[in-house]
Amino acid sequence: MAIALVVNGVAHSVDVPQDMPLLWVLRDELGLTGTKFGCGISACGACTVQVDGEAVRSCTLAIGDLEGEVTTIEGLGAPDDLAAIQAAWIKHQVAQCGYCQSGQIMQAAAFLAQNRFPTNLQIDAAMQGNLCRCGTYPRIRAAIKDAAREMGGA
Repeated sequence: MAIALVVNGVAHSVDVPQDMPLLWVLRDELGLTGTKFGCGISACGACTVQVDGEAVRSCTLAIGDLEGEVTTIEGLGAPDDLAAIQAAWIKHQVAQCGYCQSGQIMQAAAFLAQNRFPTNLQIDAAMQGNLCRCGTYPRIRAAIKDAAREMGGA
């Protein structure tokens, strides 16, 4: 049975089992490989995407349970028109190995859409489910603060 979904503003139809995780639909069926597989149990955040603007872990969200429009890292900003959070990530040289970065950015973008004046404690709480093996947490926090300022916040 074909399943209809909208990803990055584009309508798609996929013929996959209802229990297939959204992550694998994005990567294997739609070729959107920016979203990464990390743990498979929603514990690391590498697979974070947005559904109707809310950060969700795509590794455990069954495609049959999906309700809403999906935005992936590929849909967040164009190379010549980066989202504020993407520009701040580059400015603060957040990425080291880069594996967790798309999930980190998608989580941060959803957080900033709800909170333009974040404190360090709020940033830490919002980002706690996104792990970075390289330990760039201070740069992640600085990039989020910088993006908030660029977006008209603190």
